[in-house]
Amino acid sequence: MRNWLDQAILSSKKYYEFLIPDEIELIAKCLVDLSDNYACDLIFTIGGTGPTNRDVTPEATLSIASKELPGIAEQMRQISLKATPTAVLSRQVSVIRQNDKHSALIINLPGQPRAVQEILEGVKDFKGNTIISGIFSAIPYCLDLIGGPYIETNPKIIKSFRPK
Repeated sequence: MRNWLDQAILSSKKYYEFLIPDEIELIAKCLVDLSDNYACDLIFTIGGTGPTNRDVTPEATLSIASKELPGIAEQMRQISLKATPTAVLSRQVSVIRQNDKHSALIINLPGQPRAVQEILEGVKDFKGNTIISGIFSAIPYCLDLIGGPYIETNPKIIKSFRPK
């Protein structure tokens, strides 16, 4: 994930990485801490989005959300369905967490590294042309809308879309 972000984002960035057990309260506390105390503008979770009893990341994310962005989750599943029919079992969510001082975009990604890259970057044909846009093409504009930093992307990896 970090390698992909380093290649895709041309703007300066800072990372915080945490390994959290599959417990709703711990995940929620970490997301609140990253958003409210670390002032992270963009937060990705990886894994914990399946149908098993221990997969509770969506519940934790929704419990601290101000707004849900279902279109991002829909697009993630659409991309994953190109590779596997089990993508319909994914429960990924995307939300905005807002407080008086800060807003953060929080996105639950699946646990498979290949799936993460495809979801962020999109699906490309054998010539390298994008046939299904990855979610990251909309993330810089979303951050603009919620008062986050201006993010420039490497168009060779992912082209940002900002309406005029």
